[in-house]
Amino acid sequence: MSDKNNSQPNNPLHGVKLATIVEDLVDFYGWDTLADKININCFKSNQTVKSSLKFLRRTPWARDKVEDLYITYLKQRR
Repeated sequence: MSDKNNSQPNNPLHGVKLATIVEDLVDFYGWDTLADKININCFKSNQTVKSSLKFLRRTPWARDKVEDLYITYLKQRR
């Protein structure tokens, strides 16, 4: 096996696409609850995965918040 495949074995976000993260959170929480949990406009208006991805890819602090919430979501599912 290459080192690339094993470089982050303990990172729950390793190999997970941002689109998957957003889709899973929307499916679990819904747009309105997601907007309450993370106060960003892309979750409040123009509620689409596409617009959210565009914003999150340009905005590191918002992406960090979404990734943190996703880790919490993963822990709840266990």
